[in-house]
Amino acid sequence: MRVSMLIWLVLSLPTWVHADVYLRTASDGSITLTNIPAKGQGYTLLRREPAAITLKAAPALAPLPSLQGRPFAALIAQVAQEQKLPENLLHGIIRAESNYNPSALSPKGAIGLMQLMPGTALELGVADAWDPLSNIRGGARYVKRLMKMFDNDLSLVLAAYNAGPGAVKTRGNRIPPFPETQNYVAKVTEHYQQLQALMY
Repeated sequence: MRVSMLIWLVLSLPTWVHADVYLRTASDGSITLTNIPAKGQGYTLLRREPAAITLKAAPALAPLPSLQGRPFAALIAQVAQEQKLPENLLHGIIRAESNYNPSALSPKGAIGLMQLMPGTALELGVADAWDPLSNIRGGARYVKRLMKMFDNDLSLVLAAYNAGPGAVKTRGNRIPPFPETQNYVAKVTEHYQQLQALMY
């Protein structure tokens, strides 16, 4: 079973299932998922299932009722149509990258809603990375490029968006064993699946 399908299955578990899920990537690139991690084996928390009371205590993290109710929804919909990408995928990336803050600037210099590095923005033809529409267009073009590069494998596309395509390719097209990247892939995938559920 493909890694992306395994992660999708984990993140699609019903919300009433209360079990933490841990991930471990072996030296050969194989991935192990478990709810009972062995100590000292390098497991990373992939998904935590909090009690219902905790969810009620953090309403700011609850999904908005629709895509149309989210910031920059019209611009995201426009760019998604232009690039023939899932609208909810762009929302998932933007939420994880900048939480919809067009003025976001990372310590490494990544800019705007989709956190474009200046060099990447220039390569993608983005004249003003601070402009929301230009930033989303540039980020979407990059996602489209990664989709072609990794044969539409969403987990690898997200890993490459976070860690760079070289980090994925040099590991035989597997998610790099970086906790930040593994958490990023899980976070965006989870939000993507939540948004897809709203459409049905």
